[in-house]
Parts: sequence; structure tokens; C-alpha cells
Amino acid sequence: MSKLHLIKLSVGSESVATQAEWQAARLAESGTLRHITRMWPKREAELLEGGSVFWVIKGMVQSCQRILRLDEVIGEDGIRRCGMVLEPQIYHTSPQPRRPFQGWRYLKPEDAPEIGAPYKAGEEALPLALQAELAALGVL
Repeated sequence: MSKLHLIKLSVGSESVATQAEWQAARLAESGTLRHITRMWPKREAELLEGGSVFWVIKGMVQSCQRILRLDEVIGEDGIRRCGMVLEPQIYHTSPQPRRPFQGWRYLKPEDAPEIGAPYKAGEEALPLALQAELAALGVL
């Protein structure tokens, strides 16, 4: 068995910084960083072999986080959902364009963008267009 990743839209995030701020607030409230999704991954074992969720922000994959475990969450409507428990540390990725989609998709390791440095609160990010150009040139 080999590891597998997920790719998901970070709805409402304007940047990795706003994603990190939102997640920090959620973590402070509950003590666990958990992202709830409607569908349970059928390939759970592969995801838990060291997989990550890669986040699409403003049409570009820009960050990722390691998936620690999947928790069963029963909603107020009685429906079973998947609570992806994530490592709080967010990592930058090389920018990779992605079209909008609903839900999440599996992402093979060979198709995943390169994982870069850990995100640090307050750091200045290069403008997204410049990141994309530098990535296309092989500089980032």
C-alpha cells in the first residue's frame, strides 16, 4: 500500500495567511484541528500512510497539511460525516493552478506539488502571480 493525498478547495481563504488565521481560531476553540467533509474516503488506509490535504486557494494549490486521522462525526441531521484531523502546521507548496471543483479529490504523490517551507504567522508572501511565474521558471 502506498500513501495518497487529497486535494480540496479552501473556501473563503484569500491567502495562506487567512487560512492559517481561520484554522488557529478553530484550534483555539476546540483543541483539535478537524475539517468536516460529507463523504468518507474509501481509500482511508492509503491516506493514513502519511497523506496530506493540499489546499486550493484562489485557483492555485498553495498549501498542505498532514492528515493525522479520520474521525466519525454525526451531524445534527443524524448523517455520518468524516472529520479529517489535521496537523496544525501548514506548509507552503509550489503554486499549481486548479480549476474549481466540489468536495475533494484523491491526489497521487507524483501529481502533488512540491512541499516547501512551513508557514510562519506574519511572514510576507510573494504575490501569487509572481509565485506562479517563478514556479514556471523552476525557481520556486
